[in-house]
Amino acid sequence: MNERKKYSKRHCKYSEAKIEFIDYKDIDMLKYSLSERYKIMPRRLTGNTKKWQERVEVAIKRARQMALIPYIVDTKNVVESPFKIN
Repeated sequence: MNERKKYSKRHCKYSEAKIEFIDYKDIDMLKYSLSERYKIMPRRLTGNTKKWQERVEVAIKRARQMALIPYIVDTKNVVESPFKIN
């Protein structure tokens, strides 16, 4: 018989920390929901609940509009971190 791999259950870090609001200006908190190419990571990978995933998406989209987070990453000119200001 095929044995299925058992994955540990992921928990929503926002509901565990009892955060009431996700601020789009708090980039350090939003970084955990972004991939290395600055795409929004899905719920199944982050473990967020539906409510908090929607709030994270809205905050990330607002931060992108305010140019706090890049829309795309240039793969030819790889930067260590676009969040660091030189």
